[in-house]
Amino acid sequence: MKEQSEAIEQADSASETKQERRQKRGETAQQQIRKAKKVTRRRFSAEDKIGIIMEGMHGEEPVSVLCRRLGLQTTVYYRWLKDFMEAGKQRLRGDTLREAGHDEVRALKEENGRLKQLVADYALEVMALKKSLLGER
Repeated sequence: MKEQSEAIEQADSASETKQERRQKRGETAQQQIRKAKKVTRRRFSAEDKIGIIMEGMHGEEPVSVLCRRLGLQTTVYYRWLKDFMEAGKQRLRGDTLREAGHDEVRALKEENGRLKQLVADYALEVMALKKSLLGER
């Protein structure tokens, strides 16, 4: 009898529900859903976004149909359109300043390091020449 009750207790603890496991981790069902959506979210490249916006601007089909076909929320489409138009307005105003991309920043940092090393080498060379001209050793 004692063995049976122990086996039942073990089965109960093994059949822990998902809800209980989530609570132990401190996550609610909503947090789990957000996490799953974030992982499965599609990412569109800038070129894809521009293509979608241009397709919507052509007006061959309504934006709602376009978005439904692509599996895209219409609010996302209109946010992209707004960003696209704002960037165009800035460009037309002559505001061509843009943020550098990750690769561009890395390349500039490498170039900066090389130039600093070059200046340091020349400074050492100049000091050595000055010492040799002044007769110091």
